[in-house]
Amino acid sequence: MTDLTRGPDLGVCYYPEQWPEEKWADDAARMVRLGLTWVRIAEFAWAKIEPKPGHFDWAWLDRAVDILGRAGLKVILCTPTAAPPKWLVDLYPDILPVAEDGTVRKFGARRHYCFSSLRYREEAARITGEIARRYGQNPYVQAWQTDNEYGDHDTIHSYSPAAEQAFRLWLERRYGTIAALNAAWGTSFWSMTYSGFDQIELPNNLVEEPSPTHRVDFMRFSSDQVKSFNKAQVEIIRALSPGRPITHNYMNQNTDFDHYAVGEDLDIASWDVYPLGGLVHGRLTEDEKARYLRVGDPDQTSFNHDLYRAVGRGRVWVMEQQPGPVNWATSNQAPADGMVRLWTWLAYAHGCEMVSYFRWRQAPFAQEQFHSALLHPDSTPDQAFHEIAQVVAEAAKLPPVGPRAKSRVAFVVDYPSRWATLTLPQGQTYRAAHIALDWYAALRRQGVDVDIIGQHDDLSGYALVVAPDLVIPNPAFIARLSASAAKVLFGPRSGSKTPDMQTPANLAPGLLADLLDMKVTRVESLPDYHTEQFLVGNTNLTATRWRETLITSEEVLASFCGPYRDGAPALIGNHKARYLAALPDRAALANVMADTLNWADVPCLPDLGDLRLTRRGGLTFAFNYGAAGAQAPAKDGAVFHLGGRLIAPAGVAAWTE
Repeated sequence: MTDLTRGPDLGVCYYPEQWPEEKWADDAARMVRLGLTWVRIAEFAWAKIEPKPGHFDWAWLDRAVDILGRAGLKVILCTPTAAPPKWLVDLYPDILPVAEDGTVRKFGARRHYCFSSLRYREEAARITGEIARRYGQNPYVQAWQTDNEYGDHDTIHSYSPAAEQAFRLWLERRYGTIAALNAAWGTSFWSMTYSGFDQIELPNNLVEEPSPTHRVDFMRFSSDQVKSFNKAQVEIIRALSPGRPITHNYMNQNTDFDHYAVGEDLDIASWDVYPLGGLVHGRLTEDEKARYLRVGDPDQTSFNHDLYRAVGRGRVWVMEQQPGPVNWATSNQAPADGMVRLWTWLAYAHGCEMVSYFRWRQAPFAQEQFHSALLHPDSTPDQAFHEIAQVVAEAAKLPPVGPRAKSRVAFVVDYPSRWATLTLPQGQTYRAAHIALDWYAALRRQGVDVDIIGQHDDLSGYALVVAPDLVIPNPAFIARLSASAAKVLFGPRSGSKTPDMQTPANLAPGLLADLLDMKVTRVESLPDYHTEQFLVGNTNLTATRWRETLITSEEVLASFCGPYRDGAPALIGNHKARYLAALPDRAALANVMADTLNWADVPCLPDLGDLRLTRRGGLTFAFNYGAAGAQAPAKDGAVFHLGGRLIAPAGVAAWTE
């Protein structure tokens, strides 16, 4: 990795096993002519590599790697463990995962394995070793990807006999004694007491919900299974292919496992970027989805770039960039002309080193026939092909750009806290992932760059820490936060649960009482048809979905107004910390966040509307998600290197000041 670049490296996902061999050389040459330097292969090729147990056909893959490499491409080789072959399933049907309703999930697609299956772990390690021994020293293989998209199609949580047995062992290691487990789980409630770990079952198919600690422990266990499964592959590859970076391609908005924990064993975090599917299944209203139909949520993709930059400890790739309509969402609209270019520059601006497009050629068969690519099935170029050529031409004219600098604002994303609210939402409309994205968007709409952090991260250099949903705070993190120079804004529910998913003895916010003299004495979730009002000065703002009652000696910065507990604190704080006792709507959140940024002495801009800014090196980038042109908020005398002061819809500008 060099300190100075002129745009991201570009790559593509390619499936030589799906095309006649006579196409391979021409495909590779076209990739190079387009400006691509990386190619990802083989993540679904196990059946082609090992057509029968112990019988390997390497010849085709040898030729593919050689053709691609000789053309000038660097190969990212994948372990093929996301798609175990039919013969393996027939030999060992117990490797299949079991859905929450007890149904065995069958062969015929992908991700059909249980992370807890010891047999499958052995087979995954075996095929990883075989492929790493064969290609670990190959000069054309320059990076590795483990498996593919952990968590896709709800495949983290398996309810198999193997998972149950592994869960019992995990619990015994965690608690030591069954008495300790009973105390943590509160099993005296509803006569749920256990006399041994061998009595414990998985938290599915119950008459009513399980103990929340039971469910969260199952989520923790399942996350740990992903980490150990991934780590086993990483260790094999490191031993047989030293010096090559290893990555895994994470997914958009998936919180089923702890990405930080898995990332500890990787060199680079990568993720698969599908903004339009993310829009359709995301947080925005129907009217907003219609407005951004062909451009995507203006903040969701940036949020994930920032998240995975944290997961990769500063190093992040895009392994799959949407090139056009996909096939898997509830609707599959095409991106606006220019959006593939915009998404590429957006990734670079947020710190991505490489952007790889999915896929080279659209498949004329099987499940993804409607998933577009750089080429049509007849090999003629599609939209993305031409936009990539534009990016390559623009990058050649860009001045050398340094790495992304540390931001002044840190934004806490904590996976156990997410699992806590998934387990105890207390309201059907409570979605912690959506709430966090709303808070992130409120910062980004004011032109503020954000670093996402976990509770393990260093806090030095930050002026403000924003924690929208830190339900289970870590004592070490709170101690470091207290000792830091940063100010902090907590959202409702913060500090409301212990690691055992119980109410703190001193009531919520538990450990946060070291920062704020307050207690939460009541919480309530609110229906969609009702809102609450609160006053900041003389400004009347609106809260939705959630409200808390506080007792505090801290300064009251905003108060509820209305027939229910008129005058009760809505926002309180001191010189160090603030706590918001409700979920504001977006207008109110913008007001609160602007005031918070001013309090923390973080420069910000008036609401940017459909424009988004971010900074990398000495460049400021602007991206227009709106339907009309927008003025770049550049100083007089700014030098534009991409675009100009008037940014067209789906347009990009970059300048130095």
